[in-house]
Amino acid sequence: MSPEPLLEVTDLEVAYGDVQVIWGISFTVARGETVTLIGPNGAGKTTTLRALSGLLRPRAGQIRFRGAELSQLSAHEIVRRGVIQIPEGRKLWPRMTVEENLLLGAFVPTARRTAREHLERVYTLFPRLQARRGQLAGTLSGGEQQMCAIGRGLMSAPELLMFDEPSLGLAPLLVNELFARIGEIARQGVTILLVEQKVASSLEIADRGYILEGGRAVLCGTGKELLQNDYVQRSYLGAV
Repeated sequence: MSPEPLLEVTDLEVAYGDVQVIWGISFTVARGETVTLIGPNGAGKTTTLRALSGLLRPRAGQIRFRGAELSQLSAHEIVRRGVIQIPEGRKLWPRMTVEENLLLGAFVPTARRTAREHLERVYTLFPRLQARRGQLAGTLSGGEQQMCAIGRGLMSAPELLMFDEPSLGLAPLLVNELFARIGEIARQGVTILLVEQKVASSLEIADRGYILEGGRAVLCGTGKELLQNDYVQRSYLGAV
């Protein structure tokens, strides 16, 4: 018997004004799973995350988290429910220190009470952040800024952590380290929804994946199944 979904998206449709981008996609994420959404640029992956985060209002469909409908809630109310997005491009406050950026992630009242405990957890996961805790975030390297963005998201003790292109702009060695840390976060019990252009890396750590093309879900399966799928190998992994 399949576990009950933590997140359940049903027939989701999203538009920017009159331009529809998402056409009736459905997918689930069970508690404790790592699920990845992959596809070409313009497939609707980031738009999907923006709808789940409350940054875009869906045109139709349902978004249910722990059984409750999210689609009409504001972004800050969704954060309070335990759904956190690590945005593409990090979106740090560059003139604030690393630690100030991290502490701003604990603005949810329940997280504020245990902010120091969460801070130590972040520093254990990313020791380099502890060494740079008093450094301005804008002076960090790209990899360190991504660590800080992830750490800020973890400060609110999320139930569902969503990543939007976390490897963007990182050197290959840092990409490997990044995916190792995402895997470690998952092993700590955080449910993960990952949007990523590094298809092989994301499928290797994913329990399941969905292929989005043209705003529609065209294929789904376990990470292993999709890695071995002929279409995925030809279209996304460079197989001849």
